[in-house]
Amino acid sequence: MPDDVAPALLEAIRRDFAENLGGRKRATELLQLIRGGSATYVDAGAYAQEVGSALSEAFRANISTAALPEGKMYWNISERVVRPMLQEDHRIIAEAAKEVQQHLNEAAELGIAPQEVPLNKNRVDGILNRLASADKFDDIAWILGEPIINFSQSIVDDSIRRNVDFQGRSGLQPRVVRRVKANCCEWCENLDGSYTYPSVPDDVYRRHERCRCTVEYMPSSGRRQDVWTKEWQESADVLQARREFTGLDTSPRQRANG
Repeated sequence: MPDDVAPALLEAIRRDFAENLGGRKRATELLQLIRGGSATYVDAGAYAQEVGSALSEAFRANISTAALPEGKMYWNISERVVRPMLQEDHRIIAEAAKEVQQHLNEAAELGIAPQEVPLNKNRVDGILNRLASADKFDDIAWILGEPIINFSQSIVDDSIRRNVDFQGRSGLQPRVVRRVKANCCEWCENLDGSYTYPSVPDDVYRRHERCRCTVEYMPSSGRRQDVWTKEWQESADVLQARREFTGLDTSPRQRANG
């Protein structure tokens, strides 16, 4: 019976991923920007590209036909090697996106916690299924290249969607801005623009392979619209955030007794 290659593969990929990411100057600069509180979702998206590239390089450096039994990526191998690394990729990027959202909420004086983006298990399963479906790994090796970067970018896109939807359902009106890169395709050109909740098409959050369009969240002013009277008023979350920031109670009774 052939040796179980999964443990050694996972260890090597995890080591190379950490080294690749730590050695990418741009990734380090973006992470410092994110932790410093001045990053936007454009920066988070760029960071996701760096993380995805580092993981893709680690995959390609260690997984090959020669390294696999019978030259095939069996399901039980991808389940124990590729899945945990995609989970790690998601954890790193989702934490960065959450930190960006937290700072954006604070800057807009929104007393709302950032919404965490869950792992897209269907997308992970799709990658694993494609790997296991090929008779020879060489026939499907490409999926550990650009699609890994695309998967990483989608984590940030999903974070924007989740937070925009949450704030929109709360009565706020956040904006999403999608900008194209030079020489982009017609599909992307048609999506270029600014969208205010709830008029944000689902395609704004989607990207094809090698798409480098930027997607950015613009927070609401903190005013919410009453769904019945259509009148605008400061949200309770914003008022509470201001109370905590100033240390003052701005409730009507305090003002009346002032």
